[in-house]
Amino acid sequence: MPKARDRNEGGGPSPDRNDGNLRKPRVRGVDATRCVALLGMLAVNVLPSETFDEEPTLTTLLLAGRASALFAVLAGVSLAFISGGRHRFHGRPLLAARAGLAVRAVLVLGLGLGIAYADPGVAIILAYYGVMFLLAVPLLGLAPWWLAALAAGFAIIPPTLLVGLQGRLPAWDTANPTFTDVVADPLGSAGLLTLTGFYPALPWMAYLCAGLAIGRLDLSSRRTATWLLAGGVLLAAAAWAVSAFLLGAGGFDRLVDSSPGNDPEDIKDVLVYGAGEGLPGRSWWWLAIAAPYSSMPLELLHTIGTSAAALGLVLLLGKTFDPIIGALAPAGSMTLTLYSAHLLFMASGILSDRPFASLAVQAGTAVIFAVVWRWARGKGPLEAALGAVSERVRTMVGTAGSNQS
Repeated sequence: MPKARDRNEGGGPSPDRNDGNLRKPRVRGVDATRCVALLGMLAVNVLPSETFDEEPTLTTLLLAGRASALFAVLAGVSLAFISGGRHRFHGRPLLAARAGLAVRAVLVLGLGLGIAYADPGVAIILAYYGVMFLLAVPLLGLAPWWLAALAAGFAIIPPTLLVGLQGRLPAWDTANPTFTDVVADPLGSAGLLTLTGFYPALPWMAYLCAGLAIGRLDLSSRRTATWLLAGGVLLAAAAWAVSAFLLGAGGFDRLVDSSPGNDPEDIKDVLVYGAGEGLPGRSWWWLAIAAPYSSMPLELLHTIGTSAAALGLVLLLGKTFDPIIGALAPAGSMTLTLYSAHLLFMASGILSDRPFASLAVQAGTAVIFAVVWRWARGKGPLEAALGAVSERVRTMVGTAGSNQS
């Protein structure tokens, strides 16, 4: 995530349930990949984005935009798990799953709006996630091919709308809206969370739909993992190549001509570091970029590809590197708790002048805490609290259907 600069596969409702040895490696592999995404987001938030020579760091080049995209795709995978996995729910079980997700969405949205008061100095994804989860409620029962088609639609239509309305949309003062902002300007806050913010929910629904589609596959299969790896690499490379071709064929010059000040360095900064507070200038050529956090079509497709490849790679390596997977999986099962703790740590200012030490402390503490907590208590603290509320609603809806029948 950028600095402010600028489950139960095929089974029941609980992602922590283990119905035999076949499913265990698959769940651990997804959790381990989610831990990798979390650590990547921590690195982007904590480590410098530039060297002393004002060149992008390796962290920026490799992780900016890709870590948060991986986390969003895996959120979609989790939504597939809680709605039946390969054998998606229908009827009353599906209605119960939708009710539980709606409650969870509101709670995550509220958590994001609340943590924003701490002002951690980085863009917070939680409130945007809450909106994405709400938008995903009616999608839980769809087949993988429908979800893939929706992922493509979300990757094209909202970015096109965003570029078409560039300069006409209201500017925003913060990347992290609070309850106060929502009350004072509900329409502006809704526009920020859905279209113009750092992680706009409408284009980012491409990630959730892609993850939902992936979560409907047999992720315990080596063949599926291989297809994810190979297909992800091909998609990522193709999107990147198309962007490079279009920009090299005159797109870059058009963007320079359309930007305030006509400075090529400004466009280069956007291509490397992201759009920050919005795309400078008005040009349809912005649709050709694959810059991190730009939420443009080729960037969304590129990072869906890198996310699928990362998940496929971890699933393939799961058995060979089982001890490593076992060490990472607990942190991946409680990323809401660990990510929230990371934001509060950033807000405290501790080790703010020693980024590498700060990352080592945060990452090490997160992994160790998760292993110990998972062994002693099970679900993470926030996961348990939100899960209890959403599961209660889910059970009420399911039970109501049983009583009626």
